[in-house]
Amino acid sequence: MKRNITIIGTGYVGFITGVCFASLGHRVICVDKDQDKIKSLKNGQVPIYEPGLNKIFKKYRKNIFFTTDFKKAINNSEIIFIAVNTPSKKGGKIEIKYFEEAIRKIAKLINNYKIIVNKSTVPVGTGEWVKREIQKHYKKDFSVVSNPEFLREGSALSDFLKPDRIIIGAEDEKSKKIILDIYSKIKAPRLVVDIKSAELIKYAANAFLATKISFVNEIANLCEKINGDVAKVAQGIGLDKRIGPKFLNAGIGYGGSCFPKDIRGLDSIGKKYKYNFNIIKAVMLVNEKQQKKFVAKIRQILNKTGGNIIGVWGLSFKPNTCDVRKSPAIEIIKALQKDTNYRIQAYDPVAIENAKKEISSKNIKFSKNALEAVKDADILILVTDWPEFSKINISKVKKLMHQHYILDGRNQLNPKEIKKLGFYYEGIGRK
Repeated sequence: MKRNITIIGTGYVGFITGVCFASLGHRVICVDKDQDKIKSLKNGQVPIYEPGLNKIFKKYRKNIFFTTDFKKAINNSEIIFIAVNTPSKKGGKIEIKYFEEAIRKIAKLINNYKIIVNKSTVPVGTGEWVKREIQKHYKKDFSVVSNPEFLREGSALSDFLKPDRIIIGAEDEKSKKIILDIYSKIKAPRLVVDIKSAELIKYAANAFLATKISFVNEIANLCEKINGDVAKVAQGIGLDKRIGPKFLNAGIGYGGSCFPKDIRGLDSIGKKYKYNFNIIKAVMLVNEKQQKKFVAKIRQILNKTGGNIIGVWGLSFKPNTCDVRKSPAIEIIKALQKDTNYRIQAYDPVAIENAKKEISSKNIKFSKNALEAVKDADILILVTDWPEFSKINISKVKKLMHQHYILDGRNQLNPKEIKKLGFYYEGIGRK
């Protein structure tokens, strides 16, 4: 059944959620207080890089509308999704002021039965606060639902339209039935739980995946001491069906807008309820050490060779996205910039403009392509595993470089082929 849906917030989650619901045949209104962003969206400009997003947006453009008029958006929809940013505050607590602002607007404008659905990642117990806040202004029937998102940047369309599962936190039959209906065209397991459990599922899922990453990085560090190969170890344990192969790629750690924030957020929730997350603290510590260890390797090689020019491949926190938030690449560059003698030449297929906003222009040059980034370099560091990097002619790289050292922070390149060409190559936890 075709439904009228409003999405509050046109950021990454909000825009993709809106476009995907439009592709399912629903009528979608995306509302945001940012007038420039709404004007741009009305003109058909996609605000983020995501494979396939331009195509699906153009195809279903007739089903999606953009406005800054909150009253119109709320009054003309039965279902209202909140998809605003909930960044991390100092100490790990989640900043929900934008979320609270959206709820207070709804509370003052609601005119009949609505289902208020939370897509933003918020602390456990927020659903109860939403109920109380709405009831201050509206005494009639409404519903509150938690519907966490599991969108991975670079594969978000598939994650929405072909998900592993759909989680719905609903505590009345009416809202449960309607929310199940809006996803009726998607084939995936559905799990309906209470609101608090739904709020916790997103945190728990991301924390578990981050734990796998930090665990395999610990194994990688041991492999370097015993001359083992973490790729083979990961393959061996990944064949166990109880473990699985995903998120067992050793490297320089996790980053992005979700993992660091959600893990810190879960630790903060534990503190609120007087529970000490020992595992979560260890996961965060290992991740931080992994990047420091990589920087130390770079310094060690440059001190040994007397070189100072560093070629950098990759700036985004992962391939197929322009997102540089909490990117290990950015953190590593910031650490290297503290040494004024170093000269950094960095390249990324799509994330350069966003990177310029995050890091100082001090002793760094942004290159037009991967080969330009290695010209006269003493060392090449690969920090984001974009597919194009594995296709580059390494012989050309060798001719362009001044000294021939490669540190592969994502274990993307073939060590045997690199070494045959006369490079010093070092990955993470590899022989």
